[in-house]
Amino acid sequence: MATATAPLGHNGLADRARTLLRHRAAGKLALLALVAAVIVPVLNARWASGTWPHALTVDLTDPLGKVSTWIIDNRDSHPLFLYFFGYISNAVVLSVRAVYLVLLAAGWAGVTAVAALVAWRAAGVRLALGTAVAFLTCGLLGMWIPTMQTLALMVVAVLASVVLGALLGLAAGLSDRTFRALRPVLDTMQVLPAFAYLLPVVLVFGIGVPAAVLATVVYAAPPMARLTALGLRGADTGVMEAVASLGATARQRLLTARLPLARKELLLGLNQTIMMALSMAVIASVIGAGGLGDRVYQALASVDVGAALAAGIPIVLLAVVLDRVTGAAGERLGDDSPGNPMAWAYALAAAVVVAIAGRLAGRLDWPDTWTVHIAEPVNQAVDWMTNHLYSGVPYIGGTADWAGHFTTWILDPLRDGLQWLPWWSVLLIVAALAWLIGTWRTALTAVLAMAAIGVLGVWKPSLDTLSQVLAAVAVTLVLGFAIGIAAARSARVERLLRPVLDVFQTMPQFVYLIPVVALFGVGRAPAVAAAVVYALPAVVRITTQGLRAVDPAALEAARSLGATSGQQLRQVQLPLARPALLLAVNQGVVLVLAVVIIGGLVGGGALGYDVVFGLAQGDLATGLVGGAAIVCLGLMLDRVTQPTERRAKKGA
Repeated sequence: MATATAPLGHNGLADRARTLLRHRAAGKLALLALVAAVIVPVLNARWASGTWPHALTVDLTDPLGKVSTWIIDNRDSHPLFLYFFGYISNAVVLSVRAVYLVLLAAGWAGVTAVAALVAWRAAGVRLALGTAVAFLTCGLLGMWIPTMQTLALMVVAVLASVVLGALLGLAAGLSDRTFRALRPVLDTMQVLPAFAYLLPVVLVFGIGVPAAVLATVVYAAPPMARLTALGLRGADTGVMEAVASLGATARQRLLTARLPLARKELLLGLNQTIMMALSMAVIASVIGAGGLGDRVYQALASVDVGAALAAGIPIVLLAVVLDRVTGAAGERLGDDSPGNPMAWAYALAAAVVVAIAGRLAGRLDWPDTWTVHIAEPVNQAVDWMTNHLYSGVPYIGGTADWAGHFTTWILDPLRDGLQWLPWWSVLLIVAALAWLIGTWRTALTAVLAMAAIGVLGVWKPSLDTLSQVLAAVAVTLVLGFAIGIAAARSARVERLLRPVLDVFQTMPQFVYLIPVVALFGVGRAPAVAAAVVYALPAVVRITTQGLRAVDPAALEAARSLGATSGQQLRQVQLPLARPALLLAVNQGVVLVLAVVIIGGLVGGGALGYDVVFGLAQGDLATGLVGGAAIVCLGLMLDRVTQPTERRAKKGA
């Protein structure tokens, strides 16, 4: 009996082991542990230091310095600059100037009338009135001319971004190979901080409008490309098979089926491109863009919060108006109700009459007597907040105390812990996280991205930046998921939150820094606070949309089984909204990373300081190495927070 039981027990253990290894996650971890057991002792014996080995770094200072010197020496004589980059620069300047002169010729009344007309025909009477009020507010704040300068630059930049993004998206949507090849390029364009590529753009084009427009195009084109590809690749297969069965050519299938089916994604891409371009308005002012961004930048340089807000509000208004109009136009795309064909003609004639009347009356420029000055009361309010909230608040302490505690209890231990870990253990953790959520290719990409940071010689600053990103993402997700759940469960809460989220999402990033510094002081804590404010709206919106998109039949079935409201949320809505929640995490990481870098201006240090220092000093090596490390960090974080397409479908 005993002899029969022993093999039985042995087989049972073996069966359990095989069952455990059959589990996908356990099998991956077991294989990774086996590889680590072989490789880690070898690495530790050769490079025992905990930080990245100096022998595995590559110094790019000398080659990048030579490139910078060559560009400066040949910018005015080499044919590449004279006959290629020179023509691009001239075309940008002429385009922006032409749009600006048209806006000035129309006058404030004509521009407002035409903007209201377009909003009316695209989105209805209510948004037309809102558009008119927004443009009039820009004049009341004394920002009419800067608004027109920014609008002219944005028109050219958005058109170029849409054309470039649509072409890239078209190629990626029709070809799997092109899609795979373009994905890392788009990731780099979107994750690379603006400060990092401002320097090479300035080296090639000099300070001025061409550099500002091209930097904006690099930043704003990826959303159009991504969403165009998404729309084309997501076309209904049944419709495509029906069109193909009718003998349509590839071109006919594209024009008559794919593009019409993807029209909402295309309009969403236009919407996101406009938002991204406007968010670049202030950053582009650093290299001579002018307009509202320059007013914000100059005000912040003199620590004038009121003047910065007066210039920031028109940027927000432009963004909100364009967001609402393009969003409403997208909702109307499926509306086939007939309209009055003469309405456009009558409305356009009315707008032209208004513009001509303003020109004949000599009222092209906004009257100075109609200007409202808000800078002084805003500065007084900021002074009051600083005096009463910075320190000495009974029981709860001041905001300076909060910043100090957050730095001491969270940021410092997180940074010190990451920098204490052996470099190979960081790579193993990254590999495990990426492989669990994706495939071995995902893990390999994440590990190579993290290893590239070490090769560039910025291992410790990158881990410092990573600690700030992780802390900011954690706060953002806790607040964002809580607010998003509340908005998804209450239409009233969503309506109340929408204008607040619009302001937070469209306010230039620089504008956050001054009130944040006034409340929290200088250091890493204010950089994290600004990042949370900037990333929170996207997380809230995506969470709300994902929860609201859950199949009503599933909720009805849960209610019929007697599930409480909390049970419906935990057991139905959250599991079914998992792809949207993962997307919220991914976007939160990307947006936090963007603002933590700008936090280098207010004492955030680490990679953000390297990039800002490189731009300020014209040091191409420091700026580009810091920017490349940020790209690698963003790529790694993207891979460990966003499941691959195959894995996401399986989980769904």
